[in-house]
Amino acid sequence: MSRLGKQKYEIPANTEITLVDNFVVVKGPLGELKRELRPEIEVKIEDNKVSVNPTNNSPFAKALWGTFASHITNMIQGVSTPYEKKLILEGVGFKSEVKGDKLVLALGFSHLVEIEIPEGLKVVAEKNNITISGIDKELVGQFASKTRKKKKAEPYKGKGFRYYDEVVRRKQGKKNV
Repeated sequence: MSRLGKQKYEIPANTEITLVDNFVVVKGPLGELKRELRPEIEVKIEDNKVSVNPTNNSPFAKALWGTFASHITNMIQGVSTPYEKKLILEGVGFKSEVKGDKLVLALGFSHLVEIEIPEGLKVVAEKNNITISGIDKELVGQFASKTRKKKKAEPYKGKGFRYYDEVVRRKQGKKNV
């Protein structure tokens, strides 16, 4: 039994949830999110609350039950307050800037690295801090991960990308005798 799936989730006053065909549509002050439903999951909206239930008793339906409950709560929260991820770029000569719809990074390679910013995300690069924000939690996290993957923080000097709250474990390096 899913602990998340069993709960009924309150719909905020400024948020509207509708079921259209096989989609859950959540509208709020910041925008609209849409997610396709699987046939194994049933969503009910009653008395300003949302509940998610499996349609059958298969292991796959039980696995999707809590997952879709989480997706719906993330959608409800996202349309009222945007999600945000912060990245810090450390290293001498490493730079980041936003040019139009691309994030341009100087990461010590022979060329600049350009990453296309997905529609629906707002990216701000000031000095070596990059802030990614948007209403879709998955999209924000995925873009932050994709950006971080270009140059992960290495364990000796800590150069590269790290999340704002991430701690990079350092290694000692070579010892001089």
